[in-house]
Amino acid sequence: MSYQKVTHVLFDLDGLLIDSEIFYTQAFTNVCAMYGKTFTWELKKSLLGFQGRECAEKIVETLDLPLTKSDFVRECQKHYEVLFPNVALMPGALQLVEHLRKTGVPIAIATSSSEESVNKKMQSHKRFLDNFHHLTMGSSDPEVKQGKPDPSIFLVCASRFPDKPRPEACLVFEDAVNGVKAACAANMQVVVVPDPRIEKKLLKDATLVLNSLEEFQPELFGLPPFPN
Repeated sequence: MSYQKVTHVLFDLDGLLIDSEIFYTQAFTNVCAMYGKTFTWELKKSLLGFQGRECAEKIVETLDLPLTKSDFVRECQKHYEVLFPNVALMPGALQLVEHLRKTGVPIAIATSSSEESVNKKMQSHKRFLDNFHHLTMGSSDPEVKQGKPDPSIFLVCASRFPDKPRPEACLVFEDAVNGVKAACAANMQVVVVPDPRIEKKLLKDATLVLNSLEEFQPELFGLPPFPN
């Protein structure tokens, strides 16, 4: 497989750099259970990469919950307050991000989460966020009109680097099928580190599939290699 050289890197956040998906699952499961409903993996995998309000809409609709989208979000917020401060970085995240920053590669975050949600999840990882040139937070960003699989978030995020790189010069890191679709639609190469339960055939459009960020070799994409 031959890869194209890139100059800029865009990272998703949830489930890729931070192990937050378990907390979303916990919150959704708890709220659904209050109404005697089960939040299943089948439903969960269809939501990966969605913005918060899109998730709420789909869950309420699919499970026929007796509450509005806003009510569902409000109920979940109560659980997030307790769960999010405990979020941990994913294996290899700190090493890769710090390496790219130290070697002068411009990096940014493109997340479907809102600014409020990111602040909650990253309160004990503020220094980690300092590595990034900027954060594009889809749910609270007026320029991001639609969530993934729409390419909007990656195109907006890339446009905020001072040198405005072409999409082809950007590499995206993702964990979700909707994120892979969004990156492909943006005409960007995409490395995916998926939940192991996601069927391989759904990831066929990814440029590279890894089990962990620790496996990534930057030189494959013309980026500075890790020191030996």
